[in-house]
Amino acid sequence: MRVSDRKLNKSLQKQIQNVFAQTIADIKTIDEANKFFKDFLTDAELETFSKRLAVAYWLQKGRSYANIKTNLKVSSATIATVAESLKTKGVQLALKKIEADEWANVWSDRIRKFLPSV
Repeated sequence: MRVSDRKLNKSLQKQIQNVFAQTIADIKTIDEANKFFKDFLTDAELETFSKRLAVAYWLQKGRSYANIKTNLKVSSATIATVAESLKTKGVQLALKKIEADEWANVWSDRIRKFLPSV
């Protein structure tokens, strides 16, 4: 992604990034998140961010570059860039959130099988 050549004052930059992060943190549902992202980001931006997260997830799951490149329609350079970010705290946090959701979904499905239908 291209960063603007017009640099903000560092204090202002930090302030607006914090407001953006807080706004994201305050979104409570998938529906709210989808509405915000679809209205706020271009289709290309949304696809780019979504694919980057998918690349990180699939790399962590052990998928090959070739598999990721074919299925997600991304370049080897994109995969390599995301691979470099895998050990960063922010990416690890996001991947842990995804894994926690997966675990919760698996166990809720298993539990539902043992509960009587209502």
